[in-house]
Amino acid sequence: MFLRRRCKTVKGARYDYWSLCESVRTAAGPRQRVVASLGKLTGGDETRPAAGWEDLRALLEGRPAAKQMRLGEKPPLTATRQPQWEVADVAALRIERVRDFGEPWLGLALWHRLGLHTLLAQLIEPGKEDVPWADIAAVLTTARFCAQRSELGIAEHWYERTALEDITGIPPEKINDDRLYRGLDVLAAHKDKLCAHLMDRYRDWFGIRFEFLLYDVTSTFFEGQAEGNDKAARGYSRDRRSDCKQVCIGLVCSPEGLPLAFEVFAGNRTDVTTVEEIVTVMESKYGAAERVWVMDRGMVSEQNIAFLRQRKARYLVGTPKSQLREFEKQLLDHEGWHEVQDGLEARLLPHPDGEGREQYVLCRSSARAQKERAMLARQSERLCEELGKIDAALRRQPESDLEKLGRRIGRHQGKSPAAAGLIEVEVQRDENGTAIALSISSPLSKGQNRHRRHGAYLLRTNCTETDPAQLWRWYIQLTQAEAAFRTAKSDLKLRPIYHQKTGRVEAHILVCFLALAQWRVLEQWMSGKGLGTCARKLVAEIGTIKSMDVVLPVKRGAVTAELTVRTVARPERRVAELLAHLDLELPSRNRVLPVPPPPPSPEAATPAAAVASAEM
Repeated sequence: MFLRRRCKTVKGARYDYWSLCESVRTAAGPRQRVVASLGKLTGGDETRPAAGWEDLRALLEGRPAAKQMRLGEKPPLTATRQPQWEVADVAALRIERVRDFGEPWLGLALWHRLGLHTLLAQLIEPGKEDVPWADIAAVLTTARFCAQRSELGIAEHWYERTALEDITGIPPEKINDDRLYRGLDVLAAHKDKLCAHLMDRYRDWFGIRFEFLLYDVTSTFFEGQAEGNDKAARGYSRDRRSDCKQVCIGLVCSPEGLPLAFEVFAGNRTDVTTVEEIVTVMESKYGAAERVWVMDRGMVSEQNIAFLRQRKARYLVGTPKSQLREFEKQLLDHEGWHEVQDGLEARLLPHPDGEGREQYVLCRSSARAQKERAMLARQSERLCEELGKIDAALRRQPESDLEKLGRRIGRHQGKSPAAAGLIEVEVQRDENGTAIALSISSPLSKGQNRHRRHGAYLLRTNCTETDPAQLWRWYIQLTQAEAAFRTAKSDLKLRPIYHQKTGRVEAHILVCFLALAQWRVLEQWMSGKGLGTCARKLVAEIGTIKSMDVVLPVKRGAVTAELTVRTVARPERRVAELLAHLDLELPSRNRVLPVPPPPPSPEAATPAAAVASAEM
C-alpha cells in the first residue's frame, strides 16, 4: 500500500487530498486501486501526530476511525477497563489551544432546541457543497447570537477563536466569507417557513395564542452608499444617523416579546404608511382572526383606523399628543379615575361621536409628569439662553435684515418645539424698522394649560373591554417590542449594515431576527426557572467557559512523547449553579489525543509502522 496525493487549486489557494492505494494484478496488467479516500491529513509536526494520520493508522490496523463527539451526544457505554498508567513530567504540564466555548455552545444549543437545524436540513436539498447549508446557517446565527458584526469577521477571526470546530466538526478553512455570503442567499429564500416554524414552537412551549400582536417600526443605517439597494434611503433615523442611508424594519411580536414576523421597508417610509401592508401580510399568512393590534401613536391615522375596522380587526393604539387638548376638562375632574398602580390612574371615556364604535382611555402618570416637566424646564432654559444671546447681539448692533433674524430665531425654536410653544418672542424695532432688541415672555395661561397635560396620554380602541386598567396593561405591552429592538441593536449588532444588495440586507436582518428568537426564548426559559429575564448577564457568565488542550509530557519506555487531552474547563460555582437551574449539562468532551508508539527497528519496519512513524 502507498499514499497518493492529489493537488487542486481554487481561487489561488492550493489544497492537497490524500488516498490510500494498493497495486493489484488484473487481466489487463497491474493496476492501482483506491482503498480509502482520506481527504486532508492536516496538522502534525515533529512531536505530535495529526488527527488525519491517526485515522489512517486505524484503517491500516483494521480499526474504525475515531468519531468526534457532537453537542449533546452521549458517549457509548463501555466495559470497565483497567487504568493505563504513564510516567509523566507534571512540572512540564501546559495548556494549549484555548477557545471560547460557553457562549457559542449556548447559542448553538438554542438553535437546535428551536428545531431550526432540522427544518433547514429538510427544506434545503443537498448539493455538491462541502458543508451543508443548514450548518452554515447555524454558524451565521450563532455568530450573531455572540454579537459578531460581519461575515468577514466571522471567517477571518471569530470562528477559529471558538470551539465550534470541535462542536460542529467544521474546520476553520471551510468557513470563509464567500461561503457565508452564499449561505445568506440560501437562508433568505426560506424566511416565511422559518417564521411559521417559530410560531409553532412558541405555541407548543409557552401556550401562546397570538390574540395580541404588538407592532413597531425601527430603522438601521448602512456603512457605505448602498447604491444597488432600492430600499436604501435617507429618512427619520432612530439611530441619530441622518447622514447615512437606512432601511426601516417593521417587527411583529407577541406580548411576551417573542418575534413573530418582520418586513423591510424603504428608509424614507413613514411609520403610518406601513400598517396596511403589515396587517395584510400577517393575515394572508396566518388567517384573519380577530386579533388585537397594539401600536403606538406613530401608526395612527384615520385611514389606518378605517382600514382596521373594515377588516374587522380590533385595535388599541396611542393618539397624538395634540388630541389631549380636547380632554382638558376630564383631566380636571376628580371622578371616574381608577388606580392602575402606584402613581398611575386611568379612566374610560366614550367616543365623542356617540355611536359606541370606539372608546378612549385617558391615562395620567405622576412619574411621567415629573419627567416631562423637567425636560420642558431644561428646554425652556436652553431656548431662553439662546434668545438672550440674540437680544444682546441686537442691542450691540441692530439688524436690518428681519428675514435673516427670523430664520435665526426659528432655528432655535425648532430645536425645542415644546418650549417654543410656551415662550413668546417679539422683535422690537426702531422708527426705521431695524430690529434693536427682543421681548421675551411666557404667558401664564399657556403654562397652566401645558402643565395640566403633563404626564397624560390618550389611548383609542374598539375593544369591548370596559376596565381601563386592563386596557392600559394591554397597551403597555408595547414596551416588549421596543425592548426587542434594543436587544437586536445592542446585543446582536443589527447595526450598521455592511451589505449593499437588497437580498443580502434582508438576509442579514433575517439572521438577526433568528438570533433575537434565540435570545427571547432564553429569557422565557430563565423566567420559568425563577432567574429573572436578564439574558445579557447569563450569556456573559456562561461565556466565561473555555475549552482547551491539556498537554502532559509522558515517557513510554525509552521514548518521550506528549499526552494531549482536549476538554472543557470546569465552570465557576455561580456559573455551574446557573447551568443546573436551567437543566443544561456541559458536554465533557474529554478526548485523549493518541500518544505515538515507539519507532520500529529498521529490520521490522512495515508499511503501517512507516506511516505511524510519519506522525512524529
